[in-house]
Amino acid sequence: MELRQLEYYVAVADELSFSRGARRVHVVQSAVSTAVAKLERELDIVLLDRSKPRVGLTPAGAAFLTEARATLNAARRAKESVVGFHGQLSGSVDVGTMMSSGPIDLPEALGRFHRAHPLVSVRLRQNVSGSSGHLAAIADGSLDIAMVAVPGKPPAGVTLRLLAEEPLVFLCWPDHHLAGRDPVVLTELAGEVFVRFASGWGIRHRVDRALADAGIDPVSPYEVADYATAAGLIQHRLGTTLIPRTAAALFPELRAVPVTPTPTWQLSLATSAGRRLPPAVAALADTLTGGVPADQEPG
Repeated sequence: MELRQLEYYVAVADELSFSRGARRVHVVQSAVSTAVAKLERELDIVLLDRSKPRVGLTPAGAAFLTEARATLNAARRAKESVVGFHGQLSGSVDVGTMMSSGPIDLPEALGRFHRAHPLVSVRLRQNVSGSSGHLAAIADGSLDIAMVAVPGKPPAGVTLRLLAEEPLVFLCWPDHHLAGRDPVVLTELAGEVFVRFASGWGIRHRVDRALADAGIDPVSPYEVADYATAAGLIQHRLGTTLIPRTAAALFPELRAVPVTPTPTWQLSLATSAGRRLPPAVAALADTLTGGVPADQEPG
């Protein structure tokens, strides 16, 4: 069994497609198919269900995926543990990102990091489950670091470093009856039709908690996966929402109204609490946090 076979298998299993898996590892599809088939012969078990148009995992394949990913992560950490002895940082970092990084200019930080460490490969990943999906990936080792919006204490196995905190504002159309208020009281939002964000996202959790604290059970026929769609629905008077102030500034055609009591949105950097960060990962974490101590938790 070779690490290359494990890498190809994990790529196919993650993408549920031989063609997408091949693109991810930058080889032709036939090479990936051959390597995975050889792996199945060596193990004497079927890992992938090829009977349907979309590749699926067999029960054995799902169990093997967890161990294969752990083996690849361990091999990478072993390799990266000695990169400092070569005089120039190298390696790779898998970073979980969100639809918005608030006041943090992520492209600028990545550009600065690349200029300082050109041999380090940074790979950005998003997750349909938002912050909750990123936290699970940090815990199982499939992500190195992730930007998340999680109020309160981190889950077991994860360390959070606070990057930024900003207020949520009420986003509505310009002639909405609350558009001229400064601020609007949270309880006044009772009866509003709310545009909500996907379950598992940090912004969804924070808005739900703020409304619940105000005794509001919102009417929410719309659930979206990005701020632009939410803004479009609001512009057409189909609903309103609570959104971080930085994100609201992206839509000057709408009205962002301060709220009291003021709910806040927190952006944190998540890393594993149980493993020493490889040098490349630690360097990127320091670039993104500006030296915030790893034991600082969001309040």
